[in-house]
Amino acid sequence: MFGYIVQRILAAVPVMGFVALFVFLMLRLTPGDPAAIIAGDTATPEQLQRIREALGLNDPLHIQFITWIGNLFQGDFGTSVISGKPVIELIAARMEPTISLALTTIILSVLIAVPLGVIAAWKHGTLIDRFVMLISVLGFSVPVFVIGYLMISLFSMQLNWFPVQGFRPIGEGLGQFLHRIALPTFTLTLLYIALIARITRTSMLEILGDDYIRTARAKGLPERLVLMRHALRNCSVPIITVIGIGFALIISGVVVTESVFNLPGLGRLTVDAVLARDYPVIQAVILLASLIYVVINLLIDIAYVLLDPRIRYS
Repeated sequence: MFGYIVQRILAAVPVMGFVALFVFLMLRLTPGDPAAIIAGDTATPEQLQRIREALGLNDPLHIQFITWIGNLFQGDFGTSVISGKPVIELIAARMEPTISLALTTIILSVLIAVPLGVIAAWKHGTLIDRFVMLISVLGFSVPVFVIGYLMISLFSMQLNWFPVQGFRPIGEGLGQFLHRIALPTFTLTLLYIALIARITRTSMLEILGDDYIRTARAKGLPERLVLMRHALRNCSVPIITVIGIGFALIISGVVVTESVFNLPGLGRLTVDAVLARDYPVIQAVILLASLIYVVINLLIDIAYVLLDPRIRYS
């Protein structure tokens, strides 16, 4: 098992290297000049040249890449060309809203979606199963921003239950934190309930027809134990996989939700950086998202090893 995990870690190294190279070249080869954005429309050629020299934009691409990678290994993600602040400080200041939204969404989605998927598989072909599938189809079909605006219209503007936008750190009080994060969480939860419930139902249907499930029922075990202890446990790998991938997707793809609810998270930071062509910030955010994907996939592999004895004892 330890050797398998080490192999997975080593396999992630070239992936991150390729991502770093791709991001660097993609940003450098697209049209636009960050020096012109910083200097403004009235800048003289001499001013543009000085800014480009200060940012190292006049160096050859391979020199810029080597310098950037060397700084990364030293924990230096560069300085924002717009705000002049270290990129690591900008990211750290935006992490709490995004992580909070991801955690609350995944926790609520799992608590609702897994039981729904189990019940749908257990009642396969009935109205309950069709209702769960209807929820899944709606969750996949309706865009997130539409759900967000409907939530704001109903719960904020008409019922006045939740604020329209904004974020309160958990350090300022759990009640205020939950009150502000509730609507964004509900908006994303509808999507991930659809995803997790569908995977849970499909995985359970494949397991419920196996011989050991029929044997457990023949022994007189309660249906609850058959479903939860035998069936759900043995189909947990694909469910854990989709939960982990969903968590990574939320962290790296909350641009729309954070924009709708005006949350000061990584999504808003990414949008602002792209519009301003702030190379260091864009590179750092994309690398962070890639690292999260790699780490979560590694954790999924570890969970797979722990749940599958064929790999654990190989």
